[in-house]
Amino acid sequence: MSKHVNFMRNAALTLFLAVPAIANAEPTSQTVIATVNDTEITLGHMVVVRENLPEQYKTLPDDVLFKGILDQIIQQTLLAQSLNGPEPETVKIALENQKRLLLAEAAINAALEEGVDVDALQKLYQDKYVVNYQGTSEFNASHILVETQEEAEAIRAEILAGADFAEIAKEKSTGPSGPSGGVLGWFGPGEMVPPFEEAVTKLSVGDLSDPVQTQFGWHVVKLNDMRIQEAPSFEEVQTELASEIQEKIIDAKVAALTENATIDNTASADIDPAILKNLSLVGNPSGE
Repeated sequence: MSKHVNFMRNAALTLFLAVPAIANAEPTSQTVIATVNDTEITLGHMVVVRENLPEQYKTLPDDVLFKGILDQIIQQTLLAQSLNGPEPETVKIALENQKRLLLAEAAINAALEEGVDVDALQKLYQDKYVVNYQGTSEFNASHILVETQEEAEAIRAEILAGADFAEIAKEKSTGPSGPSGGVLGWFGPGEMVPPFEEAVTKLSVGDLSDPVQTQFGWHVVKLNDMRIQEAPSFEEVQTELASEIQEKIIDAKVAALTENATIDNTASADIDPAILKNLSLVGNPSGE
């Protein structure tokens, strides 16, 4: 054998040993994780499945979730491959609906990708919570709860005669606040049952109510204090304000698209709305 050939072989071997092995390429959405009868399952398939899982499942250990998702997709693929005949009409329609939804979400994300301007947030905060803010009334009250109107009237008379409200509450109130002297703390509109709330709103600070009946029994109520709810800080409502602005951006985009589109839904006038309950329409492609 020619010594030149040996030299070339030796040189090639030396070069091969000198060059480090090429590292495995970084995984992408197209990285194939498994195949099922020549059908590829990619990393992208698995990522999307995980993203759409309920939050409680996402807290599972990564290795457990990885195996569970892969097993699920393999099983689904096997079942899908076992289906004989044409693709069911419901599957075709569901895929069309899902594609429409995903594309609409992508359009929304594109419209919002620039984010919400901080100046716009500050302006909305000023308009909503400073210039035009009207805080609701909040009340601090105590009550004594008993079973009958007669008991409530007797207790009210006793307090008006000078007895200590808190001590009587500890002694006679059947409500859970009794041991603490009947103190309910601060509450706002809608936090108490209507008859109770109505009675409280008619009291001045320090006043005692007439007996008030609710589904829990009879109450004697004392208004300890009241205040007007303060406006929340910017930080407390920043997320809420951002969502409000984003909704306006999307509403404006949809309105503009609608204005420039040709939409004909006149055929819907001749359709009985109850027909949407008829699953046989999509169970049989002919609709028969």
